[in-house]
Amino acid sequence: MRICVTATAGDLNAQVDPRFGRCQYFVFVDSDTMAFEAMPNEAIAAPGGAGIQAAQTVVNKGVDVLVSGNIGPNAFQVLSTAGVKIATGAYGTVKEAVEMYKAGRLSETGISTVAAHAGMGAGAGTGGGFGMGMGGGRGGGRGRGMGMGRGMGLGMQQPMPRTKEEELEQLSNMASRLEKDLEEVKKRIEELKRR
Repeated sequence: MRICVTATAGDLNAQVDPRFGRCQYFVFVDSDTMAFEAMPNEAIAAPGGAGIQAAQTVVNKGVDVLVSGNIGPNAFQVLSTAGVKIATGAYGTVKEAVEMYKAGRLSETGISTVAAHAGMGAGAGTGGGFGMGMGGGRGGGRGRGMGMGRGMGLGMQQPMPRTKEEELEQLSNMASRLEKDLEEVKKRIEELKRR
């Protein structure tokens, strides 16, 4: 299986970049052999449409699965239409993210996880970083705060709900993601204690 992971550099030890359209690199990994190819994301500096351009790059590389922190609605549409599976909430290194996906510890998403244009800001971001920056990558800015942009900000990252039912659904989904993220953090703490 060919997996694309958004990354801050071009190798397996690079950290996962929580943004998709404006990530720094794409690392394409063969999940069986862990052989990889990396390429800079040319859409990072696009004045607009970065998610669509990045998604087209990934589709053109024949990827089966995209692993990232977040995915916006336009990129989600391009990738899902092309049959690419999308797994969000990734963190750690590229290698760890691939292993998490293979072990079923990253859930595939059926919807975008941030609003359009969420990755454009260069400010501190409203999602200051629940859980020591190990959250699902839902902070809207580049996150120079304690959470390094990987936190799950409760601000305007998601479209505002129009009805009580939509708000309940959003909050329920958020609670589920937080529970999963908390379990992953607890597992990681235990792993580190055993070393």
